[in-house]
Amino acid sequence: MLMRVLAKNWWMVLLRGIAAILFGILAISWPDLAVGIFVALFGAYALVDGVFAIIAAFQGNDRDRLWHIATGALGIIVGLIAWIYPGLTALSLLYFIGAWAVVTGVMEIITGIRLRKQITNEFWLILGGVLSVLFGILCWLSPRDSALALTVVIGIYAIIFGAILVIFSLRLRSLKDRETPIGRGQAPASV
Repeated sequence: MLMRVLAKNWWMVLLRGIAAILFGILAISWPDLAVGIFVALFGAYALVDGVFAIIAAFQGNDRDRLWHIATGALGIIVGLIAWIYPGLTALSLLYFIGAWAVVTGVMEIITGIRLRKQITNEFWLILGGVLSVLFGILCWLSPRDSALALTVVIGIYAIIFGAILVIFSLRLRSLKDRETPIGRGQAPASV
C-alpha cells in the first residue's frame, strides 16, 4: 500500500528533493541573508497567526474565546520578540529545526525499513533519515557556535538530502512504470 502511494506520487518526492537542493544552494551562497530570512518569516508567521487567533476568538463561542485570545496574544508577543531580538530567535529556531530533523529522520528510517522487502536500494531513504537525525543532534549540541556556520551546514544537509530524495524518486518512478494496472491494454478476465 505505502509503496503504491509513493510510486504513484514519485514526482512529489522529486520536487521535494529539487526544492531542498535549491534551498541548500541559497543558504550556502548567502548564509547571513538566510538566517535573517528565517527569523523574519518566523516572526511574521507568529504575528499573523496571533492576529487570526484573536479574530477567531470573537467569531466562535464564548467558552473558547479566552483560549483564542491568550493564544493570539502569545503569537503576537513571540512575533515581536523575533523582530526585536533576532539573535535569541535564531537560537531558538535552531533548536526547533534540530527537533524537526530528528523527527523526520526517524520517520524516514522507519519508512525505509518498512519498504525493505518491497524495493531494493531502500538504503538511500534510510541514509537520508540517518543524516537528518545526525543533523538534528548537531543543532542541539552546538547552537551557539555560529548561526551563519549552521546555516551553511543546513545548506549542505539540504543539498545532500535533496540529492538522496531525487535518487529515491527516480527509483519510485521506475517501479511505477513497471506496474501495469488492470484495464490498461489488458482484457478483463471472463467469469
